[in-house]
Amino acid sequence: MWFHEAKRIYVVPIGKIQWWLLTEIKDHVQATFGKETVIAEEISMPMELVNKARGQIHSTKLIELLIRQNHDGMALSVIDYDLYVPGLNFVFGEADPSEGMAVISITRLKNEFYGGEIDQALLLERALKEAVHEIGHLYGLRHCPDPKCVMHFSNSITDTDIKTKEFCSLCRSMLESVEG
Repeated sequence: MWFHEAKRIYVVPIGKIQWWLLTEIKDHVQATFGKETVIAEEISMPMELVNKARGQIHSTKLIELLIRQNHDGMALSVIDYDLYVPGLNFVFGEADPSEGMAVISITRLKNEFYGGEIDQALLLERALKEAVHEIGHLYGLRHCPDPKCVMHFSNSITDTDIKTKEFCSLCRSMLESVEG
């Protein structure tokens, strides 16, 4: 896969995303994957992709739009708009390993989405997990059956809260074999 040659990972804000959150994601991604990670220029919210009946954006179509941005590395886009793919009510994110492009939504990562108080620390923890998860897919990793592994599929926010920001030993080993 081409990611061996990618010199950097871009964190691409779509619409207005809090700068502190982007910076924390950038720093964590760089520490986790060992590649230079930079925050790219903000992309405007693609309102033409909103499914008005659902009030969500089809994440695959969003990735297709983002691929045209031509970054010279892998890219993780961060959006504050609910995402879905057909057959699922929502997704926290999606990745296209063949194109080196992933996206996460912070909408359902916010505690207030579920009726709770604003909790920036919890938002950050959840966002870091989902960012590493989606970039893990860009490296060819699949979903892991270990509920504590960052590569475990999150079907609900509870799943995200249970998993850690770390790869299990098997996923770490697969990642290291890919990284060379």
